[in-house]
Amino acid sequence: MGADSRAGRWGRERGVGVVVLVACGGLLATGCATMPDSGDVQPVKGAGQGDSQVRVYAVAPRENADPDEIVDGFLEAMTSDDPGFATARKYLTKQAARTWKPEQSITVLATGPNRDQADRNADPDNQGRAYPLSGRKIATVDARHAYQPVSPAAYLQSIHVVQQPTANGKGKEWRIDSLPPGLVLGEADFLRNYRSVNKYYFASGEDWVVADPVYIRQRQDPVTRMDPVTQTVKALLEGPTNWLKPAVDSSFPSGTELRKGVTTLTPDDQSTLKVPLNARADLVGGQPCRRMAAQLLFTLRDLTSVNAEQVELQGSRGQSLCRLGKGQAAEFAAVRGADPDENPYFVDGHGKLMMLAVGGKEANPPIEVAGPLGTGETPLGSVAVDRGETRAAGVAAMGRDLFVSSITTEQDLSQPVLSSKAVKPADRLSAPSWDGRGDLWVADRNPAAPQLWMVPDGTGTPVKVRTPWLADDARIESLRVSADGVRIALVVTRGERTTLQIGRVQRQTTGEESVVSVLDLQPAAPRMESVTAVSWAGPSRLVVVGREAGGVQQIRYLQTDGSTSATSVLPGLNGVTSVAAPHGDSEPLVADSGNDGIVRLAPGANWQPVVKTGASPVYPG
Repeated sequence: MGADSRAGRWGRERGVGVVVLVACGGLLATGCATMPDSGDVQPVKGAGQGDSQVRVYAVAPRENADPDEIVDGFLEAMTSDDPGFATARKYLTKQAARTWKPEQSITVLATGPNRDQADRNADPDNQGRAYPLSGRKIATVDARHAYQPVSPAAYLQSIHVVQQPTANGKGKEWRIDSLPPGLVLGEADFLRNYRSVNKYYFASGEDWVVADPVYIRQRQDPVTRMDPVTQTVKALLEGPTNWLKPAVDSSFPSGTELRKGVTTLTPDDQSTLKVPLNARADLVGGQPCRRMAAQLLFTLRDLTSVNAEQVELQGSRGQSLCRLGKGQAAEFAAVRGADPDENPYFVDGHGKLMMLAVGGKEANPPIEVAGPLGTGETPLGSVAVDRGETRAAGVAAMGRDLFVSSITTEQDLSQPVLSSKAVKPADRLSAPSWDGRGDLWVADRNPAAPQLWMVPDGTGTPVKVRTPWLADDARIESLRVSADGVRIALVVTRGERTTLQIGRVQRQTTGEESVVSVLDLQPAAPRMESVTAVSWAGPSRLVVVGREAGGVQQIRYLQTDGSTSATSVLPGLNGVTSVAAPHGDSEPLVADSGNDGIVRLAPGANWQPVVKTGASPVYPG
């Protein structure tokens, strides 16, 4: 049975099923399990949420199986690792087996599909039976491996079975002749079979990379027979997902593919991964080839099973096109030369910008920063520190004015770079955010003129960002821009709902005019009824504070594509109003928890108090 154990929901044990093997330490080894040599085969309950060590092997339909068994067996076989889904196709008619394309798409349901009894009266000629399938749809995965969440909605489809002659022509057997497209999986089965990896492409016209998350098979892909490394490289070569494509470029020439027949890629004893490409790449060399290799190295670093210190791109005849090592690829990172010990900042009880030293087991007293935002007399309500930790932007306590100043040298506070005309402080400027280009972003929440602004280099003339989705009933509560400057996380209120949206940043220059737009918003936390705060936590991961319908406030990690897992929930904390995460994994999360003040969450620990009075904790960005 699949990891969702549909048998329990149908209220009976079935005569069909799958064999489930659970690996011990990742291997089926002596001492892990023993195989009985007698007795009947017993149904096996499915694995827990997303248990990647569970292997599911499909079982072919038995002779004279009734139509219920055919449908149940096929639904289970879809959850298996069966090469080519050959066993699953045995439940289909010859025509359906030829036309069914499991690689085309995946429909992800909250739990495995519920199969209802067939309505025999609906087919009075007894030519077949239709079995309704139902569930709660939460996402789809398209042919480019892109995960696309949806607000949970009813899923209603059907599977139709008919009788066809048996192979020997002496009888008839039930088989499926009509079914939903692609794969239909419960979330647990999906997470058991698939994993998220980041592909990397270059921001349009720039020399730094942008993460593009996709899902690949945990093990060998049943259709292509490729191992996870080869699947990942193939997905990279296919190009960016449709959502990200308008804002990024790939250095690989159009039509570049792996050399025909390549299904396995493994580093050699020098930790070099050699990637054989087709003739499209034969003439590439120099800097374009280095950029191609950089895309590969960044993409492979999410695969912990691959220890590739460098990659070598090979042409169609096996000739070496170029080599690039991890250290050389670092020049293409969105955050370059970043101090591994990133420093968080916050606004103290007097409205001054302070730096926190939260490394180690004990949190040291906060440090006063230089410049007017740290020593001046203008109280701040929210802040943002640039990636180089040399400048900061601060919104005054009443939300009207946005200031930018050095935090390394003393100087007078300059005039505000932007001001809001809203009457109420809560309707004025949001907390600001820096992108990796050094541009500053802030939202004016004025109901009379809502606007998203970008300040070039933090000091230039503010640019109105085009936001065609920002209608009269929408309001940007807060924002955080990614380090690469291509994506922006927005907490948006519409009516009574406050949701988290990810927008794509596009820039166009016509003559002397620069047009900046945020387009194609997609939900990043569709299951949350209300979102309070968000922070970037790496190239494609967010930390989100919010509440699901009927639930309590929680803090959890989410991918920018809206996907999640059962292990992403962080220890609970009451009354969180803001949260800050580092770009890397070595530094702790920091949050404003209301009555508990500023607190931190170090890796493997629980929340600990740092400062009793403070607000607006941020890491650079």
